[in-house]
Amino acid sequence: MDNSFLALSIIASFTGLLALVSLLPLSARTHWLIRLWDFPRLQLTSAALLLLLACAQWLPAQHWSTWLIVTVLLACCAWHLWWVFPYTPLASRYVRRYKRKRDEDTIAEHLRILTVNVLEPNRNAVDLVRMINRERPDIIVAVETDDWWEEQLTDIEDDLPHVVRVPQNNLYGMMLYSVWPLENYSVETIVEDNVPSIHVDIQMPGGRVIKLHCVHPAPPSPTENKKSKPRDRELLIVAKRAAKESGPVVVTGDLNDVAWSPTTREFLRVSQLLDPRMGRGFFNTFHAKLPFLRWPLDHLFHSEHFMLVKMRRLPKFGSDHFPLLIELALKKE
Repeated sequence: MDNSFLALSIIASFTGLLALVSLLPLSARTHWLIRLWDFPRLQLTSAALLLLLACAQWLPAQHWSTWLIVTVLLACCAWHLWWVFPYTPLASRYVRRYKRKRDEDTIAEHLRILTVNVLEPNRNAVDLVRMINRERPDIIVAVETDDWWEEQLTDIEDDLPHVVRVPQNNLYGMMLYSVWPLENYSVETIVEDNVPSIHVDIQMPGGRVIKLHCVHPAPPSPTENKKSKPRDRELLIVAKRAAKESGPVVVTGDLNDVAWSPTTREFLRVSQLLDPRMGRGFFNTFHAKLPFLRWPLDHLFHSEHFMLVKMRRLPKFGSDHFPLLIELALKKE
């Protein structure tokens, strides 16, 4: 077996595998082995580009098989880029950026929302508390919080005295902290037992009320749910609730789904909410410890009542997620 045939065999095998996992998400099946491939579209694009470089280096340009492989690889690149393109700076921005000189007279109030998955076994609360004290968020949504995390975060209640606590020891605890009063709150297990969500009215100083939905559905995985149906169903239910609201709405949390998945796209369509990431970047929040395996899992969606002031991914603090800080400007009525 000569070297050129060996190179062709290896590259063709990897190309076939790449084409397979690229096509799997087209299936309507919800098994985790299929839905898994909604996530790593950036990584699969990188794999296709590496294989194209391998083609240029080791395959003969005059052979038809080379061009067949190249065509498949280019198609894979185009397919994955089509999904992620709305989250690049080249795409349209659906959320207007707040500019003080231009928009100050049209804005009622600002709110800074910190969404963070603490990773329940993580015991580095000190760095998170320091980050909170430095960034001064108005709202904090923390998930995977157990009794230990509840105790460690009591100090921040001096500045954020309005709290809804749902500590659990199953990776689905949730804590909500607010500078402003929280009213009409409910803790619900929308689809699955022991997987709570928080739904609450935030009473702003100027009298406006913001409806906040905090969610953390279970992901499709070999250790959680074998299928994505519970996650997809919970997100759709929350989307329908948000669509019925006439006032300002915010949905945030660890959705265990990427921004570009069919499920998240359906969520945005049904809820009529906006994603401030669009046209600005990926802001990958997971995996904080694996630089080459990252995608956006933590999200904030909002109604058209807001403009974006700033959006930042904060430094890691021991969790497998980066915190996400978003400041919104609430428009006047």
